[in-house]
This record gives sequence, C-alpha cells and structure tokens, in this order.
Amino acid sequence: MAVSDDELSAMAIEELDQACGLIWPELVKITPWGDSFVGTAPSGREVEIERRYLWALSPEGAIAVEVEVRDPGARTGAEARALITPPR
Repeated sequence: MAVSDDELSAMAIEELDQACGLIWPELVKITPWGDSFVGTAPSGREVEIERRYLWALSPEGAIAVEVEVRDPGARTGAEARALITPPR
C-alpha cells in the first residue's frame, strides 16, 4: 500500500512546524545546513524526510526552511516551506 499524497503533505507540514521551532540564534548557527533521515508514515510505510535551512535571497537576512517527505517506492513526495525573517 502506497502512502497517500495527503499523508505525505501532512507529514511535511508537521515536520516543518518542528523545523521552525528553533529560536533565531539557533537558526543562524545552523544555516546553511540540511539533513535527511528515514521516518515512518502513520500508515507504517518508510519514508525519507529531508530538512534544509538556506539563506533566502529576499528579504535579505531571512532563512528559508524547507522540508520534503518522499516515498521512494511510490516515487511520490510532498514539500513544505517557510520563510523566517530576523527579529527586529
């Protein structure tokens, strides 16, 4: 049974919420950075999860946080992205 696109999207959003949970000084220390790991979807299927912290082109000084959840067996995936601006 393949993981549904809805399930992958929900996982990407949940993982993005966690990835954005860092405070600004922590984000700055790890940017640019990324990692990937194997996780388990609620359906029980193994999926690949990738997090990326990148300097955004605009606005200057912002950090783009990207998450991708992939089911390599089904060749499907979902992405979620957030833009975090520096505190004022």
